Amino acid sequence: LSIRVRHGKPNALSGDSLQSGPGILAHMDEPLLDAIEINPACSATAAIIWLHGLGADGHDFEPLIPQLGIVEALGVRVLLPHAPRLPVTVNGGMVMPAWYDIRGPDFGQAEDADGIHASARRLEALIERETARGISTERIVLAGFSQGGAIALHTGLRHAERLGGILALSTYLPLAESLPDERSVANANIPIMQAHGQQDPLIPMALASASRDRLQALGYRVDWRTYPMPHAVCPAEVVDIRDWLTTVLRD
Repeated sequence: LSIRVRHGKPNALSGDSLQSGPGILAHMDEPLLDAIEINPACSATAAIIWLHGLGADGHDFEPLIPQLGIVEALGVRVLLPHAPRLPVTVNGGMVMPAWYDIRGPDFGQAEDADGIHASARRLEALIERETARGISTERIVLAGFSQGGAIALHTGLRHAERLGGILALSTYLPLAESLPDERSVANANIPIMQAHGQQDPLIPMALASASRDRLQALGYRVDWRTYPMPHAVCPAEVVDIRDWLTTVLRD
């Protein structure tokens, strides 16, 4: 594991059956992803594991964290892992940071189940590591943008222990057909914030709203937000993210 650690002081950086079984098991023998780690000056009492999108890396959301004002205020450790490099079919087989392969423009067809499961295991290993460091699972939030948000949703809804919340930005619900049989009773009421751009050309609004509808049909509480933006994050969204995180992580 290679982790770049710094302290997060503010700076100028601008329905169906529920499973009570093990869900996705954490694997401490799973190689831990390289990650940027932002720590409060005091001991952390909560953690956010934030996954970037396709072709980016953990640095992508690093400038956003000081704007949220939660690291010191709430004692939050933020982990920004780097995805492995994989060939991506939709991009002509180009090798790039990716949480799983995308085989075509229709995200719901020919999904890379093996790749999604592999990234879920990697995320589970990071969750396991945070609990080993003394953070309760109920104080761990999974966050992600685009592909990273898809992995956060997939993993968090199946995780065997209660988590603090799921922040799903400009994303969709992958392997949706398997969720009713695989979801965890522990996270049946997990807070979910799902945000999307009204002009997103990569992940259509229709796919995002259909994902929301699937979640709500299964009884999940989804805090749904939309913004006049493309496949991105906008200032109004940052304010809403800060407020939502403050609510779910406040003691």
